[in-house]
Amino acid sequence: MLKRTVIIVLASFCIFSPAALAAEELQVTAKSAIVIEASTGKVLYAKNVNERMYPASTTKMMTLIVALEKGKLDELVKTSRNASETEGSSLELADGESMRLLDLLYGMMLISGNDATVAVAEHIGGSVENFAKMMTDTAHAIGAVNTNFANSSGLPNPNHYTTAADLAKIAAYGYKNPIFARIVATEHIIIPWPGKDHDRDLYNENKMLRLYKGGNGVKTGYTDAAGPCLVSGAKQNDIQLVAVVLDSERMWDDSIKLLDYGFSQLKPMVLINEGDIFKTVRVNAGKTDNVRLVAKDKVVIPVSNGDADKFSTVIEAPQGINAPVAKGAQVGTVKVLYNNTEVASVALVADNSIERKSFFGKVWGAVQSFFSYIVKNIA
Repeated sequence: MLKRTVIIVLASFCIFSPAALAAEELQVTAKSAIVIEASTGKVLYAKNVNERMYPASTTKMMTLIVALEKGKLDELVKTSRNASETEGSSLELADGESMRLLDLLYGMMLISGNDATVAVAEHIGGSVENFAKMMTDTAHAIGAVNTNFANSSGLPNPNHYTTAADLAKIAAYGYKNPIFARIVATEHIIIPWPGKDHDRDLYNENKMLRLYKGGNGVKTGYTDAAGPCLVSGAKQNDIQLVAVVLDSERMWDDSIKLLDYGFSQLKPMVLINEGDIFKTVRVNAGKTDNVRLVAKDKVVIPVSNGDADKFSTVIEAPQGINAPVAKGAQVGTVKVLYNNTEVASVALVADNSIERKSFFGKVWGAVQSFFSYIVKNIA
């Protein structure tokens, strides 16, 4: 049985310089904008964040999420005529062309291939309509409840809409998947081009990967109806931010301002150090009676003014384990909570190895226990 122990972390921080920009002084041209800290969902700046907007190709973040959760990266996807004839930005897929799902996802996210999204949708969902429903259901499940997807590409449709707040939630959810994070942070990749004498050479259209320190995603978008759109991500000092600008006159500048502002409002605090001791547990039939459980990795939390006490930790570990125990073996977990919602976790591992007692060792231990009991009761 696991024992759960809550440790509340209380701290007082003075982390802002007088020169820090106030939210009311932040001017962006986007009609709707937001910047959040990804692990906690903490909103650092918001402008018309719940206004219904067209997402254009930022839609493809959810296409990627569903494909990663429902598909197999190494399986071959055959392009239909419908996919090959999709309008807008294109990977130039040919009717009948087969490509690995993973390669299609790179083509979809780096150069915004609409044809790739249709091929993926038909392969996983059977049709674009069914896949779009999967996208919407997933969005609602993660809290993006003001979103409805009608297609996998972001091409204009009156029933295809979202909000800046929802797109930030979708991106933050995506970053929890290491493959999502790897794809959206890729600046350049070469993928096959069957039937050609050269491969497809893809460069990411998201300039924030080059413009901004720590830039690591996520997706550009544009249609006449949506205007210029950008969901951008950046990581500095172990803090991951997501910024969204929709229908922006200067989307790169707006995004840089939002990220700069966001980082100015947060400071990294090491909550757990690698090797920190969290618990000692009994070892049954071991040459040593107990083993210490230590944190396998460091955990850094993003602290803003006055909210350090909203973080807490929960230890999940058994009261006892059986020998033998290998040093570094995972025995439990420490979960980090923000407002009682899990935002991070770290494994608890054995601090040293403990061998199992031999048969004679067990017998001698039993004899010792027996005589200790006799002596104690006679006394």
